[in-house]
This record gives sequence, C-alpha cells and structure tokens, in this order.
Amino acid sequence: MVEAHTLDSWTRVEDRGHYFKQAMVIGGFGAPIFLFLAGVSLALATGSRLRKGLSERDAAALARRRGWQIFGLAFLFRLQSALISGGWSLQSLLKVDILNIMGLSMLVAAILWGLGRGIGSRILLLSSSAVAIAMLTPIIRETSLLTPIPDPIEWYFRPDTGRTTFALFPWAGFLLAGSAIGLWLDREADQVRERRTIVMLAALGVVVALAGYSAAFLPPIYAVTEFWTSSPTFFFLRLGFLMAAVSLAYLWMTWMPGRSRIVEFGVASLFVYWIHVEMVYGVFSLPIHRRLTLVQALIAYMLFSFFLFWLVTLKARLVARRAGSPPRLHENQTKVV
Repeated sequence: MVEAHTLDSWTRVEDRGHYFKQAMVIGGFGAPIFLFLAGVSLALATGSRLRKGLSERDAAALARRRGWQIFGLAFLFRLQSALISGGWSLQSLLKVDILNIMGLSMLVAAILWGLGRGIGSRILLLSSSAVAIAMLTPIIRETSLLTPIPDPIEWYFRPDTGRTTFALFPWAGFLLAGSAIGLWLDREADQVRERRTIVMLAALGVVVALAGYSAAFLPPIYAVTEFWTSSPTFFFLRLGFLMAAVSLAYLWMTWMPGRSRIVEFGVASLFVYWIHVEMVYGVFSLPIHRRLTLVQALIAYMLFSFFLFWLVTLKARLVARRAGSPPRLHENQTKVV
C-alpha cells in the first residue's frame, strides 16, 4: 500500500516505464490485502465475542456498528485532507475511496453473518456473495440501469474518473471472501486441525489462482471487460494469492515468534493508512511530487516506511503510557482495522 502510493506520487513521468509498472503491480496487492484482512479480522472478532458469552444478535450488531464507523471515518478522512491540503468541494468530500468501500463491505458481511445459521451456512453465504460480486462486475460496469440514480450513489457501484478510486464491484468481494476465510480459521479449536486447515487453504488458494490465470486465456463471456479492472479472472487470481499467503503468514508467526515488525504494522494498518496518504499526496511532500527517479523514489519509500514504523511505535508508547501499561503492539493480531 505504502509502496504503491509513494511511487505513484513521487516518481517522475519519464521514469514510469517497465520497472515502474512492475513495481505498481506488486504495490497493487496492498488494496485487496487491506480489504481481505479486514474481512478476516471481522470474522475473528465476532467469533471471539461469541466465545465470551455475547449473543449472536449482539455480535452481529457490533459488527454492523464497526462497518458504519469505518464508513463514517471515510468522510472524516476526506474532510481532513481538504482542511490540510486545500481544494475543498462537495465532490471531493463525496469521493469514494477504500474506507468507504471497506465500511459498506463490513456492513454487508455483518448482515450476511447474521442471516446465516451456523458456521457452514455463513461461510457459504459470504463466499457465494464474493463470487457473485466478481462475476457481476463487468455487467454492473456497462448496465444502463444505474444511470438514473444520483451520481454520488452510482460512484459506489462503478468508477467515475476523479470521483471513484474503489467501487463495491469487485472490491467488496475481497472483504467478503476474507470474512469466509476468517470463519473457517476461527472454527478450529486445536493446533493440529488449525495446521491442517492452513495447508488446505494454501492448496485451495493455488487452485483458485491457477484457475483465474487459466480462464484469462479462454474466450470472454462478457461483451466488454478489462482484465486489470473488471475481469473476474483477475479477481480470482488475486484472491488465490491472498488465500495462499495466509499460510505464509502462519509460517512466519511459527518460525518468528514474539515481537514482529510486520504484525505491528498490521495491527496499526488503519492508523498507517490514515497518516501516510496525506503525507504522500498532500502538501507535506509537495516539493518531490513526480520529481524523483524510480531509484530515488524506491529509496524514499524505504526511508518513509522506517519513519512510519517509528510513528507506529511512538503511538503505541503514548497509548500505553496513558493506560498505565507497557506497550505490546503485537498481542492482538486481529486488529487489522
């Protein structure tokens, strides 16, 4: 996420060639990871509340409330950007970005969770909804049925240049799929079954990614589609990678127990997102906007990442000091959002 934003904002136009595009493809996984892990986190948090004695109705209500909170924060984020960097307008405030989509997707996931009866039906509801969103994306992008609705609402369903960065189709599918995976992981009560599930998840992820890649070579079933934006094949290719990456994260935590810098970044992901976007695109870095070579931008990205981690550490220490307890950033790995 940070790589994609820093390179996009700081690399000069003449250096945006082959290697820049390859780096942006890698950085492009930040958004689906952000949404996918938000879905995993939502499922794990709900399961934890149930084990603590909360009723299913109350757990679903808390999950819906969290979705509304994130959705509200999206508008606060846009307002903050306008106040700091200027350029305020109603259109900029209503712009649809990843927090808007995350909040609404969490709300949908919570509603689907509440409709299910048991883990199996909930996994089925969430996963089938994710597949449906991916398959409907090319149709939603081209249909005329959305034309009569107000533009600020239409922006949530399909992109409009300058007004939409992310849309519900297909991006909500990543969060719903993450929620299904989170439920799958949360049901395992012992390490043996958990490891078996991780292996199965890795194998399934490889299958999904290969299926998506292979489908890209088949004749298209849609009249109009764009591989890098609306194609279901690209959605499933990325989703397969995310599913397989869960096993890599599991191995990382097995081999590297204790304090982990990556986990700390993950726990503070919303904070990192909140502060870094304005630093990268706003007035704070204005002198280097589109003025660095690709090598310089990559070096700046790495230095900036160390700076962000220092801010994460500082924030944890201040919060711990206020609470009167030692900072333990890594103890709750489910706080993705």
